[in-house]
Amino acid sequence: MALEPLSLAIEDESHLHAGHAGAKEGGHYKITIVAAAFSGQNTVKRHRMIHAAVGDLMRGRIHALSIRAFSPDEV
Repeated sequence: MALEPLSLAIEDESHLHAGHAGAKEGGHYKITIVAAAFSGQNTVKRHRMIHAAVGDLMRGRIHALSIRAFSPDEV
């Protein structure tokens, strides 16, 4: 399922984790996303949908992902 976000902001927070043991293997990112696909979905389901969408990036390029996911009626 494509998320088709109405709004998407991605922030690279890797610089905040300099010296962190995992900082060498992938970056630290924060995303804020608004998508109709999240309507009626709980937080866990929304996070699973996002993790499915980023897929292989979680295995190397992304070390940590902070997620704020909303449906359109929540913003």
